[in-house]
Amino acid sequence: MADELGLPLGNREKTYNSRLAQELSKWAESQAQGDAIHDALFRAYFVDDLNIAETSVLIEVGESIGLPGEKIREVLETRAYREAVDLDWSRCRDLGIRAVPTFLFNGQALVGAQSYANLSQFLEASNVNRRKPV
Repeated sequence: MADELGLPLGNREKTYNSRLAQELSKWAESQAQGDAIHDALFRAYFVDDLNIAETSVLIEVGESIGLPGEKIREVLETRAYREAVDLDWSRCRDLGIRAVPTFLFNGQALVGAQSYANLSQFLEASNVNRRKPV
């Protein structure tokens, strides 16, 4: 499916704890760099097989999108966004989310990577009308 969508994927051989990466992401979002850090972390983890549990790796990833390394280190060492990520995890538990990605709409869930056709069918079943192009 990744090839079909043009998503780069490497041959990742290990799974790394993403908790600190999530905390970095929350801070990057507050700096209007959410999309950029998500893309950079995706590449680091799924393409380059980097250990995103290591502070030095996260600093490199953040710096690659223009975030200041010293501020990244401070955010990670003080765990400044720990509570924000805890709240996200709590909300997911409350909603019954147990996997990523999960698409929620009108109390229905679609779990896992999905084709465009499946996503479209899911929305149509929820009476979502397609917007006309502008």
